[in-house]
Amino acid sequence: MSKKKGLSLEEKRTRMMEIFFETKDVFQLKDIEKIAPKTKGITPMSVKEVLQSLVDDSMVDSERVGTSNYFWAFPSKALHARKCKLEELEKQHAEGSLRKTVLQQGIEKAKVGRQDTKQIHWTVLLPLRVAPWTPLPHLHLRKTGQPC
Repeated sequence: MSKKKGLSLEEKRTRMMEIFFETKDVFQLKDIEKIAPKTKGITPMSVKEVLQSLVDDSMVDSERVGTSNYFWAFPSKALHARKCKLEELEKQHAEGSLRKTVLQQGIEKAKVGRQDTKQIHWTVLLPLRVAPWTPLPHLHLRKTGQPC
């Protein structure tokens, strides 16, 4: 006897959206609670929770008319939301690219008049180098605390 594996919340949300997109109709909660288990395999106990999460994320619209709550979602709204998000991301990308070029120009201006450390000749630095084992007289202290 095999056990059925339950659906994750994301799978339930996807299947619930398929119901709305395929039928292109307006539903009451009781209608969705009947349709979702039969057509998409969503457990009846979780239909309300999944639907509320979709409403909270503005993927499904809801309206109270009289004493009834109606739910709907159309493919055109999802397409419009994706287009708006794409435009927003393209705008952020353009602003980021502009900022990058401004910062690079600032770096180039800051480099003017500075000497690169790689260009310093080693013959200038070599005589200044002190061997690590060379004792430095001002660091040795006598037992009395006086320098040598």
